[in-house]
Amino acid sequence: MYKLVGNRATRAFRPLWLLEELGVPYEHVPAAPRSEEVRAVSPLGKVPVLVDGDDVIADSTAILTYLADKHGAFTHPAGTVARAKQDAWTFRVLDEVDAVLWTAARHSFILPEDQRVPDVKESLKVEFAQNLERIATELTSECLTGAEPTVPDFLLAHCLGWARNAKFPDAPEALVDYLRRLRTRPAFERAAAL
Repeated sequence: MYKLVGNRATRAFRPLWLLEELGVPYEHVPAAPRSEEVRAVSPLGKVPVLVDGDDVIADSTAILTYLADKHGAFTHPAGTVARAKQDAWTFRVLDEVDAVLWTAARHSFILPEDQRVPDVKESLKVEFAQNLERIATELTSECLTGAEPTVPDFLLAHCLGWARNAKFPDAPEALVDYLRRLRTRPAFERAAAL
């Protein structure tokens, strides 16, 4: 059985949602970053962390990719053009959406106060809005790579919720509809209730 360490208010929501979609048994340890529970399995203290037997995998995207590949679901097969396009979306969401939000978080509450540059957040909000506009114009199906969610959808959907909580600009209507569809999935609702 898998063990996922990290509370759902963090990037741990991403693999929690995927685990719920997969319907596989897992234990959830809703630990905060840098807590003793996290450091017991990963010295970095970052969440999420997946424990699979004797193996420990850190990083939400690595966990998503591992689980999707292992279970042959919510991903395209490795070595295919469809997988390359999926990976391109994954890297793009990480670069253009997740990294912008993470930088804002670092300058809001993560870095020591004397290292924060609060003024950077306004330029990040502009960049974020521009990036979402481009993504919205390229969304031509229910999800980023087709009718069903794949790894980058778990990332983008989480980031859209994170952005709203961080008071970033509203997403374009196409992405609001996209998020609304994903949020009605029973597995999303179960993960959100954890």
